[in-house]
Amino acid sequence: MMAWWMWSVRGRCGLSGAWRSASRGCVTRAVPRPETQVLSERKTFMKENPLPFSAFLTDSFGRQHSYLRISLTEKCNLRCQYCMPEEGVPLTPKSDLLSTQEILTLARIFVQEGVDKIRLTGGEPLIRPDVVDIVAQLRKLEGLKSIAITTNGINLNRQLPRLKEAGLDVLNISLDTLVPAKFEFIVRRKGFHKVMEGINRAVELGYNPVKVNCVVMRGLNEDELLDFVALTEKQPLEVRFIEYMPFDGNKWNFKKMMSYQEMLDCIRQRWPELEKLPTEPSSTSKAYRVPGFQGRIGFITSMSEHFCGSCNRLRITADGNLKVCLFGNSEVSLRDLLRSGSSEEELIQTIGAAVGRKKKQHAGMFNISQMKNRPMILIGG
Repeated sequence: MMAWWMWSVRGRCGLSGAWRSASRGCVTRAVPRPETQVLSERKTFMKENPLPFSAFLTDSFGRQHSYLRISLTEKCNLRCQYCMPEEGVPLTPKSDLLSTQEILTLARIFVQEGVDKIRLTGGEPLIRPDVVDIVAQLRKLEGLKSIAITTNGINLNRQLPRLKEAGLDVLNISLDTLVPAKFEFIVRRKGFHKVMEGINRAVELGYNPVKVNCVVMRGLNEDELLDFVALTEKQPLEVRFIEYMPFDGNKWNFKKMMSYQEMLDCIRQRWPELEKLPTEPSSTSKAYRVPGFQGRIGFITSMSEHFCGSCNRLRITADGNLKVCLFGNSEVSLRDLLRSGSSEEELIQTIGAAVGRKKKQHAGMFNISQMKNRPMILIGG
């Protein structure tokens, strides 16, 4: 019996009601589950998900991957301590990075298969000269509901009006401290005031919420938690506190990690009335609001309370590798397939095989801290 995730329900792609063989690319799990269990899971899945969704973007645990993150570049104009070593990292030659047309080709294929949200990352995506054009071209893809960018904010103030006009829907801005001198220490570069100007411009242009990503590191910026929460009182900001995560070169240490529960307890000492908000099942952020505040806060708990069970994200690195898990070291080169002249069918089969091999969850904080993985800047985290 073929595993249920291999059945094609690709109504969005013109093959509704049919299924096509995945024997070329989709790899079944090494230890198959009993047929009765597989059948039961498939029936439950189809009952809960009546609309067609690509079998090639559905893994063996029923997770539908409708969210794609594309890294536009490995380069960055900052050197954040939690992202890469101080000396930087070896960069991939430009000729080995995805071209604009290759990015758009892959985006089109994923959207045809059911992806409805694309986030552009880096490195720093706003240093790519054609980023505005890429957003404009993505906006033309039928079925794509949301285009987002994660940026360090250094170039945002100047570029945001054009990005908004091109169709940028969602904005995440990294900011780990509200103290200019500490900012320079954390990111090893100047630029605090540029980031603040970018945040203010986003508010002026009507982005709501403007998401602010803050990586919390014990002994460095945990003393600013309350200051960040206070920012949400009069502005439409969503400050998202991120647990410090291990990547090659960032010298991760468990003692530096402040857990979600510790952060929450600290904030509740100041605002005991803090209320939890409902979120989508696939959301990575646990959302809260201080009653009466215009904005809200969130916690991304990748380390202490993983959200693997509802993960709907896939990643394409700047050099064209597909990563099905941020903390996994398994990658599949879509760039090489594109450049070898592979057909769209072959690409989809390869993507389906990679998604089908996705594990139930990552290895846990202590294990992933020992695993070989790329520095965060090369992953497009």
